[in-house]
Amino acid sequence: MCRPTFIIPCCRLPVLRKNQENEDEWPLAEILSVKEIPGRKLYYVHYIDFNKRLDEWVTPDRLDMKKLQFPKKEAKTPTKNGLPGSRPSSPEREVVRAHLHVYSLLQKRKAESVSLATQVSPATPVPSLPGSTEASQASVYPAARDTNTFTLKSSSREDHEQLTSLTTNGTARRPMPNQPGRKRKQPPNCGGTDEIIKVFQYNNSPRCANVYLPPGEDSQDSSDGIPSAPRMTGSLVSDRSHDDIVTRMKNIDCIELGRHRLKPWYFSPYPQELTTLPILYLCEFCLKYLKSLKCLQRHLTKCNLRHPPGNEIYRKGTISFFEIDGRKNKTYSQNLCLLAKCFLDHKTLYYDTDPFLFYVMTEYDSKGFHIVGYFSKEKESTEDYNVACILTLPPYQRRGYGKLLIEFSYELSKVEGKTGTPEKPLSDLGLLSYRSYWSQTILEILMDLKPDNGERPQITINEISEITSVKKEDVISTLQYLNLINYYKGQYILTLSEDIVEGHERAMQKRHLRIDPKCLHFTPKDWSKRGKW
Repeated sequence: MCRPTFIIPCCRLPVLRKNQENEDEWPLAEILSVKEIPGRKLYYVHYIDFNKRLDEWVTPDRLDMKKLQFPKKEAKTPTKNGLPGSRPSSPEREVVRAHLHVYSLLQKRKAESVSLATQVSPATPVPSLPGSTEASQASVYPAARDTNTFTLKSSSREDHEQLTSLTTNGTARRPMPNQPGRKRKQPPNCGGTDEIIKVFQYNNSPRCANVYLPPGEDSQDSSDGIPSAPRMTGSLVSDRSHDDIVTRMKNIDCIELGRHRLKPWYFSPYPQELTTLPILYLCEFCLKYLKSLKCLQRHLTKCNLRHPPGNEIYRKGTISFFEIDGRKNKTYSQNLCLLAKCFLDHKTLYYDTDPFLFYVMTEYDSKGFHIVGYFSKEKESTEDYNVACILTLPPYQRRGYGKLLIEFSYELSKVEGKTGTPEKPLSDLGLLSYRSYWSQTILEILMDLKPDNGERPQITINEISEITSVKKEDVISTLQYLNLINYYKGQYILTLSEDIVEGHERAMQKRHLRIDPKCLHFTPKDWSKRGKW
């Protein structure tokens, strides 16, 4: 059997862990780091095809040494012209069984151990939602019985192409440019998002046929060869090309924030000297980080804040929202980003907060306003982003605060008279929250439509977008995600089954936290005038 002392970073092997049903499983994992503590070794593992927040330090007794895989040395591959090319993106791995020849193999690799220890495999993908809309709908709602149906008439060819340029799971694709001499076929009388949705109800009727749209293309592959315009404002999207072993590992063990102790999910660039502490202490009002409880107690005697800095623009009951300018309150904004990075893997850039506004949601009690979550947005967005980062802290998750943050971001967009969309990529939990919010908001509008002069009520996708401030593309992708869009007799049909209606009503009964627009006191600024900064 192979000894644990022979395990080096970049090796792969099965590791014992508990699944959601508290059952033992042995998923394949990659060793990212090894450390020695008195009496034993610990191994930091990343479970292949699992989210990075599940990464952890494990003891040798949880490793299956019999299926150890060593990284194979990368070989240069020739290019088409015969010159040496770049190395393959994913190094092949050689499975070494636990036999006696492992010892001689390790001796040969001793000279290569330094380079092998610094190799990093490509970041593993986050498990995505089910690719099939039928499967995802079936998991939420039972099979359709009686149906409510919405028919769509077309009036705009351009918007129709936008409808048909989305795949059935809501993924946007780049529209093909018009070429001379090339005619694009389209269904008769179908235009797209300006089309009228006629609403009518009937029972025991045949379900309309689904629209089979062409598969989406990679949005990064520009068919016209024209690069997208550079962004003129800031972005919090992480550049994953600079990932290394250090940033792939959690560096903070525990954070104490007020009455809560949080276990971070991801790496956050706190000062190096603080990463060795068993607990990192944060002031829950100014978010300053301190190395000991005694330092925190001394700080609290001097800290005058009992709420986030900035303007309180919303209050209803115990819930308040504060607007914070990233330029005027730079230290608080940076501390907020450092905390958020512990739970957001795709966001970064904590030091440049000037182009951003931060909206912090708090819960009030006799001791002050305690942070629940926040979202940030650009002061000027050239791509209609109304959210850059969004986070509900773990102690407050699964309590409706995530949807409340999303709803508040769209209320701000309504006051600004704009439609908005969150900055991509979204985390897995963020995508679930946005899908749920979009679905409930759109279904709420469709179910509230009333007949007009005895005729079926009508509404366009543009009108849905204007009412909700949800961007048109998100409205279309949500309808397709719910598998509601069908094509029948030259018209687009939106079919609501009885089960979808019942499921929506059950979900809305559980949604107790809502934003009251009357309690919002917000005046948008024209940030294009630099004097406003």
